[in-house]
Amino acid sequence: MSKKPENLDFSSEAGNFSYAEDYAFDAGVGLSEQTVRYISKVKGEDEWLTQFRLDALKIFNEKENPTHWATERLNELDFSKIRYYLAKDKKNRRSWDEVPEDVKKTFERLGVPEQERKFLAGVDAQFDSESAYSSMKAHLEEQGVIFVGPDEGLKKYPEIFKKYFCSVIPVDDSKYSALNSAAFSGGSFIYVPKGVKVKQPLQAYFRINAESFGQFERTLIIADEGAELMYMEGCTAPRFETSTLHSGVVELVALKGAKIQYVTVQNWSNNIFNLVTQRGRAEEGAEISWIDCNVGSGLTMKYPTVVLNGKGARGEVVSIALANHLQHQDTGAKMIHLADDTTSNIISKSISIADGRASYRGMVYIPENVKGCKNNTVCDALLINSNSRTDTYPAIVCSGENNFVQHEASVSKLGDEQIFYMRQRGLSEQEAMSLAVNGFVNDLVRRFPMEYSVELKRLIELEMEGSVG
Repeated sequence: MSKKPENLDFSSEAGNFSYAEDYAFDAGVGLSEQTVRYISKVKGEDEWLTQFRLDALKIFNEKENPTHWATERLNELDFSKIRYYLAKDKKNRRSWDEVPEDVKKTFERLGVPEQERKFLAGVDAQFDSESAYSSMKAHLEEQGVIFVGPDEGLKKYPEIFKKYFCSVIPVDDSKYSALNSAAFSGGSFIYVPKGVKVKQPLQAYFRINAESFGQFERTLIIADEGAELMYMEGCTAPRFETSTLHSGVVELVALKGAKIQYVTVQNWSNNIFNLVTQRGRAEEGAEISWIDCNVGSGLTMKYPTVVLNGKGARGEVVSIALANHLQHQDTGAKMIHLADDTTSNIISKSISIADGRASYRGMVYIPENVKGCKNNTVCDALLINSNSRTDTYPAIVCSGENNFVQHEASVSKLGDEQIFYMRQRGLSEQEAMSLAVNGFVNDLVRRFPMEYSVELKRLIELEMEGSVG
């Protein structure tokens, strides 16, 4: 494993800056047929894709906000005040030297070029609605690995892209999958050929720079038979007074014997509504693992899902959520067992600070026509202050023969005795609380790539600042 990049910084203030931009393409405020046609025209899309977007817009307008699997804070979001497409230009850059200076200094300040040089096999950096830079190691291209944006993927590799596009998450899956389908721009399209194992991570970095903006990236990853890869995404935005929306869609397809690891480190500012749909389909003997860290945003609703579609498939979600002042982390997982001898594992840990609220919302579904399936779910929550809040909403359906489901949940409060004990050994109260919280999540932090794990601990320490009292 490579040495940790010195410039990697996930601190709560690392992304809290913005530079004035001169956008060449601006769809204006609000979402309408005119907005959708503008996005499609700027991208030079075929008529079928324009119609696809318009059909999705109709579904979005017809669907109400979810109520049975949601939070009341969704009603705070005003779609009419969001800008749905902003781009400086449409150039596809493969060198950092070609990136415009004002955009480049944003990503250099975030350390993205340094990360690429140190330990990444490929990187894509998205700035508002479009990719500003993308690159991949030459030896992976020679092996047939594809790592491009959706626009390029559709134009250059239509036979692969069209086959799997919307095959895991249909347009009408929810109001927000329909919203993304109408306005999607940017994201990643990845295809790893049969038997190819990508040893270094591929990473996308999503940056929101504009106020009252909506980012709607679309990610589609296909690992062919026996292929393996790790994909990492990082997210930041500056803090504004007005609401900002992030509503991405991620589809993963792991064919027979393939393995996909999807790692997310989210550190949005607290004016962000982070409403994403993430789902993977694992075929026979395949494995999909979501490793997820949610820090920041005013409201996050995220439930990575694995559809275990082939015999012996395996799915896992490992998640950390930290809810601070005025934040609600509504996160969890879904495991859908549709084949015999499938196995799933959900491990969730949350920390609530000040008046922050962390919710686990999960679903495990094992129908009566399958057998030999196993699920293990563990949800642990830690409350830091007396007004912190945590909730657990598990939904479990287990039918059929010889199937096994286990659910375990615990809630604990950081006690005065623990703090007192550590203070007697020379720690300040702040240091004692940070040590206790990092100890609570340490076993999960170690599941993240080494390049991230140390910085995640530091991010948690920074989030703990001011939590005393």
